[in-house]
Amino acid sequence: MNIQQIRNATLVIKYAGKKFLVDPFLAEKGAYPPFPNSARQDQNNPLDSLPVPINEIITGIDAVIVTHLHLDHWDDAAKDALPKNIKLFVQNEEDAKEVQNDGFQNAEVLQGDTVFEGIHLHKTKGEHGRGAMANLMGQVSGIVFKHQDEKTVYVAGDTVWCESVQETIHAHKPEVIVVNAGANQFLEGGSIVMGKEDVYEVHQAAPAAAIIAVHMESANHWGLPKEELKRFADEKGFSSRIYVPADGESYTF
Repeated sequence: MNIQQIRNATLVIKYAGKKFLVDPFLAEKGAYPPFPNSARQDQNNPLDSLPVPINEIITGIDAVIVTHLHLDHWDDAAKDALPKNIKLFVQNEEDAKEVQNDGFQNAEVLQGDTVFEGIHLHKTKGEHGRGAMANLMGQVSGIVFKHQDEKTVYVAGDTVWCESVQETIHAHKPEVIVVNAGANQFLEGGSIVMGKEDVYEVHQAAPAAAIIAVHMESANHWGLPKEELKRFADEKGFSSRIYVPADGESYTF
Protein backbone atom coordinates (compact mmCIF):
# COMPACT_ATOMS: atom_id res chain seq x y z
CA MET A 1 0.00 0.00 0.00
CA ASN A 2 0.98 3.61 -0.48
CA ILE A 3 -0.39 6.61 1.43
CA GLN A 4 0.22 10.07 0.01
CA GLN A 5 -0.46 13.25 1.96
CA ILE A 6 -1.87 15.83 -0.43
CA ARG A 7 -2.84 18.70 1.89
CA ASN A 8 -4.81 19.05 5.11
CA ALA A 9 -6.76 15.77 5.54
CA THR A 10 -6.66 14.99 1.81
CA LEU A 11 -5.03 11.63 1.13
CA VAL A 12 -4.51 9.37 -1.86
CA ILE A 13 -4.40 5.78 -0.65
CA LYS A 14 -3.41 2.98 -3.00
CA TYR A 15 -4.64 -0.17 -1.32
CA ALA A 16 -5.08 -3.72 -2.62
CA GLY A 17 -4.88 -2.55 -6.22
CA LYS A 18 -7.40 0.30 -5.82
CA LYS A 19 -6.89 4.05 -5.52
CA PHE A 20 -8.89 6.00 -2.94
CA LEU A 21 -9.18 9.75 -2.51
CA VAL A 22 -10.00 10.75 1.06
CA ASP A 23 -11.47 14.12 2.10
CA PRO A 24 -10.67 16.17 -1.03
CA PHE A 25 -9.88 19.83 -0.27
CA LEU A 26 -8.66 20.91 -3.68
CA ALA A 27 -9.04 24.67 -3.98
CA GLU A 28 -6.23 26.96 -4.97
CA LYS A 29 -4.26 28.63 -2.18
CA GLY A 30 -6.27 31.40 -0.52
CA ALA A 31 -9.54 30.66 -2.32
CA TYR A 32 -11.70 30.81 0.83
CA PRO A 33 -11.93 33.28 3.73
CA PRO A 34 -10.41 32.30 7.07
CA PHE A 35 -12.52 30.23 9.43
CA PRO A 36 -14.12 32.78 11.79
CA ASN A 37 -13.56 33.16 15.52
CA SER A 38 -10.06 31.71 15.26
CA ALA A 39 -6.44 32.67 14.79
CA ARG A 40 -4.83 34.17 11.67
CA GLN A 41 -7.81 36.14 10.41
CA ASP A 42 -5.48 37.74 7.88
CA GLN A 43 -4.83 34.40 6.12
CA ASN A 44 -7.21 32.88 3.59
CA ASN A 45 -7.68 29.14 3.18
CA PRO A 46 -6.09 26.89 2.11
CA LEU A 47 -2.81 28.25 3.42
CA ASP A 48 -0.66 26.42 0.85
CA SER A 49 -0.90 25.44 -2.79
CA LEU A 50 -1.55 21.87 -3.84
CA PRO A 51 1.73 19.95 -4.23
CA VAL A 52 0.56 18.36 -7.48
CA PRO A 53 -2.05 19.39 -10.08
CA ILE A 54 -5.68 18.44 -9.47
CA ASN A 55 -5.79 16.29 -12.60
CA GLU A 56 -2.90 14.23 -11.30
CA ILE A 57 -4.65 13.76 -7.94
CA ILE A 58 -7.96 12.56 -9.35
CA THR A 59 -6.71 10.50 -12.31
CA GLY A 60 -7.40 6.80 -11.80
CA ILE A 61 -9.37 7.23 -8.58
CA ASP A 62 -11.60 4.21 -7.95
CA ALA A 63 -13.54 5.71 -5.04
CA VAL A 64 -13.76 8.84 -2.91
CA ILE A 65 -14.31 8.72 0.85
CA VAL A 66 -15.67 11.84 2.54
CA THR A 67 -15.58 11.46 6.33
CA HIS A 68 -17.83 14.54 6.78
CA LEU A 69 -18.83 17.58 4.76
CA HIS A 70 -16.91 20.45 6.37
CA LEU A 71 -15.31 22.72 3.79
CA ASP A 72 -11.75 21.59 4.47
CA HIS A 73 -12.74 18.00 3.69
CA TRP A 74 -15.14 18.46 0.78
CA ASP A 75 -14.96 21.76 -1.09
CA ASP A 76 -16.33 23.33 -4.26
CA ALA A 77 -13.11 22.66 -6.15
CA ALA A 78 -13.46 18.94 -5.45
CA LYS A 79 -17.10 18.98 -6.49
CA ASP A 80 -16.17 20.65 -9.77
CA ALA A 81 -13.17 18.44 -10.53
CA LEU A 82 -14.50 14.98 -9.75
CA PRO A 83 -16.64 13.12 -12.28
CA LYS A 84 -20.25 12.99 -11.17
CA ASN A 85 -20.46 9.22 -11.63
CA ILE A 86 -17.52 8.43 -9.36
CA LYS A 87 -18.05 6.04 -6.45
CA LEU A 88 -18.46 8.21 -3.37
CA PHE A 89 -18.65 6.89 0.20
CA VAL A 90 -20.15 9.07 2.95
CA GLN A 91 -20.95 8.62 6.63
CA ASN A 92 -24.75 8.85 6.71
CA GLU A 93 -27.94 9.41 4.74
CA GLU A 94 -27.90 13.15 5.42
CA ASP A 95 -24.49 13.50 3.80
CA ALA A 96 -25.57 11.24 0.95
CA LYS A 97 -28.48 13.55 0.16
CA GLU A 98 -26.17 16.58 0.14
CA VAL A 99 -23.66 15.07 -2.27
CA GLN A 100 -26.50 13.85 -4.47
CA ASN A 101 -27.78 17.43 -4.56
CA ASP A 102 -24.29 18.36 -5.80
CA GLY A 103 -24.84 15.99 -8.72
CA PHE A 104 -23.06 12.87 -7.44
CA GLN A 105 -25.39 9.97 -8.09
CA ASN A 106 -23.14 7.05 -7.10
CA ALA A 107 -23.05 7.79 -3.36
CA GLU A 108 -23.13 5.02 -0.77
CA VAL A 109 -23.41 5.24 3.01
CA LEU A 110 -20.59 3.38 4.74
CA GLN A 111 -21.65 0.71 7.19
CA GLY A 112 -19.87 -1.20 9.92
CA ASP A 113 -18.44 -3.41 7.21
CA THR A 114 -18.81 -2.27 3.62
CA VAL A 115 -17.04 -4.34 0.95
CA PHE A 116 -15.69 -2.56 -2.13
CA GLU A 117 -13.81 -4.60 -4.72
CA GLY A 118 -12.81 -7.12 -2.07
CA ILE A 119 -11.64 -4.44 0.37
CA HIS A 120 -13.42 -4.18 3.72
CA LEU A 121 -14.22 -0.61 4.70
CA HIS A 122 -15.29 -0.22 8.31
CA LYS A 123 -16.88 3.10 9.27
CA THR A 124 -15.72 4.32 12.68
CA LYS A 125 -16.95 6.97 15.09
CA GLY A 126 -15.15 10.04 16.33
CA GLU A 127 -15.64 13.16 18.45
CA HIS A 128 -14.93 16.45 16.66
CA GLY A 129 -13.95 18.20 19.89
CA ARG A 130 -14.98 17.72 23.50
CA GLY A 131 -18.24 18.39 25.31
CA ALA A 132 -20.40 21.11 23.84
CA MET A 133 -17.89 21.75 21.06
CA ALA A 134 -18.29 18.19 19.75
CA ASN A 135 -22.04 18.67 19.58
CA LEU A 136 -21.59 21.97 17.77
CA MET A 137 -19.19 20.52 15.19
CA GLY A 138 -21.53 17.64 14.35
CA GLN A 139 -21.16 14.01 13.42
CA VAL A 140 -17.88 12.80 11.95
CA SER A 141 -16.44 9.46 10.96
CA GLY A 142 -13.24 7.59 10.23
CA ILE A 143 -12.47 4.50 8.20
CA VAL A 144 -10.60 1.22 8.62
CA PHE A 145 -9.25 -0.47 5.49
CA LYS A 146 -8.78 -4.25 5.60
CA HIS A 147 -7.61 -6.75 3.00
CA GLN A 148 -5.87 -10.11 3.34
CA ASP A 149 -2.89 -8.91 1.29
CA GLU A 150 -2.40 -5.57 3.06
CA LYS A 151 -1.72 -4.13 6.48
CA THR A 152 -4.78 -2.79 8.27
CA VAL A 153 -5.07 1.00 8.01
CA TYR A 154 -7.13 3.24 10.29
CA VAL A 155 -7.86 6.78 9.09
CA ALA A 156 -9.26 8.35 12.24
CA GLY A 157 -10.71 11.52 10.69
CA ASP A 158 -11.55 14.72 12.54
CA THR A 159 -11.55 13.46 16.11
CA VAL A 160 -9.81 13.95 19.41
CA TRP A 161 -8.62 10.98 21.46
CA CYS A 162 -11.79 9.41 22.85
CA GLU A 163 -13.35 6.10 23.77
CA SER A 164 -14.43 5.45 20.17
CA VAL A 165 -10.85 5.77 18.91
CA GLN A 166 -9.60 3.50 21.67
CA GLU A 167 -12.28 0.91 20.85
CA THR A 168 -11.44 1.02 17.15
CA ILE A 169 -7.76 0.38 17.84
CA HIS A 170 -8.62 -2.47 20.20
CA ALA A 171 -11.08 -4.07 17.77
CA HIS A 172 -9.15 -3.75 14.51
CA LYS A 173 -5.50 -3.65 15.65
CA PRO A 174 -4.39 -1.34 12.82
CA GLU A 175 -0.77 -1.43 11.75
CA VAL A 176 -0.94 2.04 10.18
CA ILE A 177 -2.93 4.89 11.75
CA VAL A 178 -3.55 8.28 10.13
CA VAL A 179 -4.46 11.01 12.61
CA ASN A 180 -5.61 14.58 12.04
CA ALA A 181 -3.17 16.18 14.43
CA GLY A 182 -3.14 19.95 13.92
CA ALA A 183 -4.87 20.78 17.23
CA ASN A 184 -7.17 23.02 15.19
CA GLN A 185 -9.36 25.20 17.37
CA PHE A 186 -11.46 28.30 17.67
CA LEU A 187 -10.98 31.04 20.24
CA GLU A 188 -13.17 29.12 22.66
CA GLY A 189 -13.95 25.46 23.24
CA GLY A 190 -10.59 23.73 22.93
CA SER A 191 -9.10 21.60 20.19
CA ILE A 192 -11.48 20.00 17.68
CA VAL A 193 -8.95 17.46 16.38
CA MET A 194 -5.98 15.73 17.96
CA GLY A 195 -3.10 17.58 19.54
CA LYS A 196 0.23 16.11 20.61
CA GLU A 197 -1.10 14.52 23.81
CA ASP A 198 -3.89 12.85 21.84
CA VAL A 199 -1.34 11.47 19.38
CA TYR A 200 0.66 10.09 22.29
CA GLU A 201 -2.48 8.32 23.54
CA VAL A 202 -2.82 6.74 20.09
CA HIS A 203 0.78 5.56 20.26
CA GLN A 204 0.30 4.09 23.72
CA ALA A 205 -2.80 2.22 22.53
CA ALA A 206 -0.97 0.88 19.45
CA PRO A 207 2.78 1.07 20.20
CA ALA A 208 3.78 -1.04 17.20
CA ALA A 209 1.70 0.94 14.69
CA ALA A 210 3.07 3.52 12.30
CA ILE A 211 1.32 6.85 12.89
CA ILE A 212 0.97 9.41 10.10
CA ALA A 213 0.09 12.90 11.34
CA VAL A 214 -1.80 15.06 8.83
CA HIS A 215 -4.25 18.01 8.88
CA MET A 216 -1.46 20.29 10.10
CA GLU A 217 -0.65 23.94 9.27
CA SER A 218 -3.06 23.89 6.33
CA ALA A 219 -5.97 26.10 7.47
CA ASN A 220 -5.95 29.28 9.51
CA HIS A 221 -7.25 27.68 12.73
CA TRP A 222 -4.34 25.25 13.17
CA GLY A 223 -2.81 25.08 16.63
CA LEU A 224 0.09 22.61 16.59
CA PRO A 225 3.22 23.13 14.45
CA LYS A 226 4.72 20.10 12.76
CA GLU A 227 8.12 20.71 14.33
CA GLU A 228 6.60 20.82 17.81
CA LEU A 229 4.94 17.43 17.27
CA LYS A 230 8.26 15.99 16.09
CA ARG A 231 10.07 17.32 19.17
CA PHE A 232 7.35 16.00 21.45
CA ALA A 233 7.53 12.55 19.85
CA ASP A 234 11.28 12.55 20.35
CA GLU A 235 10.90 13.53 24.02
CA LYS A 236 8.31 10.82 24.60
CA GLY A 237 10.35 8.17 22.79
CA PHE A 238 8.10 7.38 19.84
CA SER A 239 9.74 9.40 17.07
CA SER A 240 10.57 6.17 15.22
CA ARG A 241 6.85 5.35 14.98
CA ILE A 242 5.52 8.69 13.73
CA TYR A 243 5.62 10.31 10.31
CA VAL A 244 4.84 14.00 9.80
CA PRO A 245 4.69 14.39 6.02
CA ALA A 246 5.20 17.44 3.90
CA ASP A 247 2.45 18.06 1.35
CA GLY A 248 2.93 15.62 -1.50
CA GLU A 249 5.04 13.17 0.53
CA SER A 250 4.09 9.50 0.48
CA TYR A 251 4.89 6.31 2.37
CA THR A 252 4.78 2.66 1.35
CA PHE A 253 4.04 -0.03 3.91
